[in-house]
Amino acid sequence: MLFTTKQLAEILNLSPRRVQQLAEEGVLVKSSRGKYKAVESIQNFIRQLSKEQSGKASGVDYFDERALHEKAKREKAQLELAVMKGELHRSEDVEFVMNDMIAAFRSRILAIPSKLAPQLAGKTDIPMIQQLLSLETNEALSELSNYDPAAFYENNPDYVGPVDSEEAE
Repeated sequence: MLFTTKQLAEILNLSPRRVQQLAEEGVLVKSSRGKYKAVESIQNFIRQLSKEQSGKASGVDYFDERALHEKAKREKAQLELAVMKGELHRSEDVEFVMNDMIAAFRSRILAIPSKLAPQLAGKTDIPMIQQLLSLETNEALSELSNYDPAAFYENNPDYVGPVDSEEAE
């Protein structure tokens, strides 16, 4: 059974030019000039549509994208809530607090020689010198161990802190 270009275009709901393009691509099977083998052409066309459809299935799907968007919004809201509750620290807050702690520690360490030099001048007792050095070093190190959770929230305008049940009523 053979179809003309016009007949095949009507059956497949295509333009005659598109029928010719599909024939050039090898999808539609030509019998002679302007004539196409009906069964083979229609089967090939259906296969082509099926391949295109399966290709689209791996592409963008509105509902999948919407679900991913909603999931991202939920995760963002959860992170923001954790920041507000103080369960999560913003990187800017951590950087600010750590820079302050390290700057204080650095100042303390750099001050040790000028602080201890007058005390150690003329001393020959090694254990006493070691004790003074150890004491100052430990005091400087205590700067790093003084963790204050409140320091992370001082610059965070989003932090709400714990809410007392009496305040909530």
